Amino acid sequence: MDKLILKGIRFHGHHGVPEAERQVGGHYEIDATLGCNLANSGRTDTLTDTIDYSDAVTRIVEIGTQQSFQLIEALAEKIATVILTEFAVEEVHLIVKKLHPPIKQPIDYFAVEIFRRNV
Repeated sequence: MDKLILKGIRFHGHHGVPEAERQVGGHYEIDATLGCNLANSGRTDTLTDTIDYSDAVTRIVEIGTQQSFQLIEALAEKIATVILTEFAVEEVHLIVKKLHPPIKQPIDYFAVEIFRRNV
């Protein structure tokens, strides 16, 4: 299966279990791999024959910035569902990172990784 790879999609979102964390918000980064057939677009060299990755990035950022979730697992699930329903993809693999989470021990990020397919 062919893949479109979108790495390092960043935004400021309002997610987290404590209400205060959702109000202040934090920084997030998403890596998305979209499994799809790219043979036709490879032959035609036409944008309409492929997935416009700019549109996919826009939708991911819209979800991350305009909705609020307690868990990044729920954020990941919502993004996967939208990508699978709104774009011509067969599968989606996401890594959703919460950058510099508000915990005592300093870490670069906390992440979830999910893989979903159209059935």
